[in-house]
Amino acid sequence: MSEKRRDWGIFIDDILGSIEKLERYTEGKTFEEFSHNEIVIDAVIRNFEIIGESARNIPEEIKGKYPFVEWKEMLGFRNVLIHDYFRIEVESVWDTVQNNIPILKKHVLEMKSDYEQTNL
Repeated sequence: MSEKRRDWGIFIDDILGSIEKLERYTEGKTFEEFSHNEIVIDAVIRNFEIIGESARNIPEEIKGKYPFVEWKEMLGFRNVLIHDYFRIEVESVWDTVQNNIPILKKHVLEMKSDYEQTNL
């Protein structure tokens, strides 16, 4: 297995793993329940950080093949979470889980499928 293949494949798996955790941590919760559970909020934020860091490490040539993925937005959200932690709005985190993560999951599953087909 080539180093390049291994690297970006691992990052895709990391993103999918974090997406699955986000889904588990928020499943069946209302915004009210979510917003009053510091442990869940912290866990969700941590997984967004992992998603952003993993996305940052995917090679530009690979990102270029998937322009419909919001790469810059992922990295920007990660930067806000890490560098402006005390200014994070819980509503924004919740909205991202509810509205952006399902779309991201679809795209990342497509990337994983493409990766597996081209790297047999």
